[in-house]
Amino acid sequence: MSKKERKLTPAEQKRKENFEKICEEMEQNGYLKKNLTVGVLKANVLALIIMLPFAIAVFCLYVFINSDETDVLSLSLREDILLLIAVFLLTVLHEAVHGLTWGYFAKSHLKAIDFGIILEMITPYCTCSEPLTKRQYIIGGAMPTLVVGFLPAVIAAVIGNFWLLVLSEFMILGGGGDFLIIFKMLLYRPKTKDVLYYDHPYECGIVAFERK
Repeated sequence: MSKKERKLTPAEQKRKENFEKICEEMEQNGYLKKNLTVGVLKANVLALIIMLPFAIAVFCLYVFINSDETDVLSLSLREDILLLIAVFLLTVLHEAVHGLTWGYFAKSHLKAIDFGIILEMITPYCTCSEPLTKRQYIIGGAMPTLVVGFLPAVIAAVIGNFWLLVLSEFMILGGGGDFLIIFKMLLYRPKTKDVLYYDHPYECGIVAFERK
């Protein structure tokens, strides 16, 4: 965890105990543990930096396709309120997509999925209690942003809906934490191909189990 440990919720404490058991089992089976986690505050900053180029590219695509629009940079108060509601609902959907995708790959399926929120940073999350392969984890990590971020952005550009574009921008930026973890996975160079990745139950990031 970070230098100053935050207080875990009862659900997180239970997941922590299960996580410690899995770590012991993996080590007994000949795996070494490597933490690929990052502090919540640092994760939020890096996530914004990572996704900002994508958000700018999406906006440029919209303007290029809809260059004849004269009032693309304004929303009414009613649209602003609807936008906030939509962001909340899609954030919930974002985590649900994580759960459905990882649950598809997990041996115990949806029984391996749990949800929570880090109240101090108002950061919701979804965790999988089973180790996954690199491909499985990356697919589950990227899928929500593709579904509720980039797909709506393309639709917004095609139909010329600025409200939908703004919504998609929020969801793309909101997926930065997932892409940060994926980025750390791609940078990680294990000494063997026998590696499993475990979604950390209460921190931002993952744990890699590498065969000795």
